[in-house]
Amino acid sequence: MTERRTTRRYDLSLPVIIRIPAERQVDSQEGKTRDISTRGLYFVIEQDLQAGSELDIILTLPAEITHGTEVFVRALGKVVRVERRMEDSGARLGVAAVIERYDIIRGETART
Repeated sequence: MTERRTTRRYDLSLPVIIRIPAERQVDSQEGKTRDISTRGLYFVIEQDLQAGSELDIILTLPAEITHGTEVFVRALGKVVRVERRMEDSGARLGVAAVIERYDIIRGETART
């Protein structure tokens, strides 16, 4: 298999909140990233997602990483791959997504 990544990936376990805008869900899904780059991310969640789904993503960068206050990254993206994973807590989904656009937001306004 040929490596298609064009940007460096960073192994980071960060909290992530996922919403699917097309379904107009009020509820959000919470998960954790496994790795992230400027063009994409891989995260693990419990609920089902389908390849091709559009995503509204909120990542939390803790103060330890930013060397200041907590920072939120709000991104729009699309699922490119979904795979079933067995972890200590049971069956979960691993999701690879491409980031199409993102904004950096300081403070709690990102969660609303």
